Amino acid sequence: MRIIWKHILRAHLAPFLFSLCVLMAIFILQFIMKFMDQLVGKGLSAGVIVEVIVLNLSWMVVLAVPMSVLVATLMAFGGMSSSNEITAMRAGGLSLYRMIAPVFIVSLLICFLLIRFNNDVLPDANHKAKVLSSDIYRKKPTLSIIPGLFSQDIGGYTILVRRTFEHSNDLEGVTIFDHTKPDVASTVTANRGTISFSPDYRKLIMDLYGGEIHETNIQTQKSYRTIRFTKHRIAMNADGFDFQRSQESAFSRGDRELSAQDMRERVDSIITLEVAARKRISTIVGRDLDGLRSPNILGSPLVGKPDEAGGSALSRIMGLRNTLSTEHYRLEEMSRKRREYLVEIYKKYAIPVACIVFVLIGAPLGIMARRGTFGVAASLSLGFFLLYWASLIGGEKLADRGLIEPWLGMWMANIILGGLGLYLTFISARENITIDWTRLKQLIPRYWRYDTESPEHQ
Repeated sequence: MRIIWKHILRAHLAPFLFSLCVLMAIFILQFIMKFMDQLVGKGLSAGVIVEVIVLNLSWMVVLAVPMSVLVATLMAFGGMSSSNEITAMRAGGLSLYRMIAPVFIVSLLICFLLIRFNNDVLPDANHKAKVLSSDIYRKKPTLSIIPGLFSQDIGGYTILVRRTFEHSNDLEGVTIFDHTKPDVASTVTANRGTISFSPDYRKLIMDLYGGEIHETNIQTQKSYRTIRFTKHRIAMNADGFDFQRSQESAFSRGDRELSAQDMRERVDSIITLEVAARKRISTIVGRDLDGLRSPNILGSPLVGKPDEAGGSALSRIMGLRNTLSTEHYRLEEMSRKRREYLVEIYKKYAIPVACIVFVLIGAPLGIMARRGTFGVAASLSLGFFLLYWASLIGGEKLADRGLIEPWLGMWMANIILGGLGLYLTFISARENITIDWTRLKQLIPRYWRYDTESPEHQ
């Protein structure tokens, strides 16, 4: 039995490592294509660019490992099925459950290691990546300005720059449309300029040289003036550049930069605040209702003065409504934040458990397919992983909006695919079922096929 288990695990090792390398390469290439245009050619050293990529490898590992488990399981069991090794093992009295047992045990180990990775490595990596991005934007505020394109990253301003420089914050051919004054249309042009942050990094300072300011009144459309300047300075809010000061404190971390334990503590604190808010609402409602029933408003002292009584009661009701609206808004915000934390907590455990679920799906599917090629395994894996990821994303959106419970949103994909995997494993263990690829091709409609003799394709 030990020899057979070693043989089965050995059949999984090479496909797992190969698929893991391929998937990581795909994720890295996708990341490079998406973000490198913001980094390359901006005067940053190769070490900084490599550090950005390395810090983002953590979330790639979280996604690549479960999918690699599925590909490896499909390839291993498909290869053993095509070479009749599964048939030989069954003839020797070895059931499918005992064949899956070693792979299932290893998937439990991978699940445990991935959970530790999600709680110990991933939060710090995400936080360091965010801090590094902040440092990059702090060093190079021109990163958000693309030559020849209008930039609206800064609220109230539209900026067009003809040329930027790799090793400095200098600009050439600057045009700024100022929308901060609703009654005045202002356009600033300059031959050159420099851009930098203020000492507290709250303002973006743009020093312009050799230009003009054109202003006109939008309402009257009569007054128009032109101001020529040698040097002109514009101070803009830096919020549009998504600049955040580097803080290593845990309080500056988002939900994806915290471990499950840290988020659980925050959830407990939010629940305590919610209970206190509900008690405060009950106290306010009870106190104001008692005030409305008081004799000073409804009793004899105000007899003959209905307008005063009604006005006093109405003002109290309006005050009560405003107070309750404020408290209700705060309660909704706390509830929303609590749901977001719970979603991230369950996600840290749901994705690793997918390794176990994919073993239950991959083993019977590989035996049914009777093909251990990477193409077949990759095709089947992609389909199931897309189904899993779509269910996970959909569940997250529904949970964030409060339509379903957070645990159900995150575990729904595992429950559905896990049930499917158990069913496939059960029927594969009882019957020798295979996928007839020839029959499957015959079922494809003829108009889907590529007709090389047709004049349209010649």
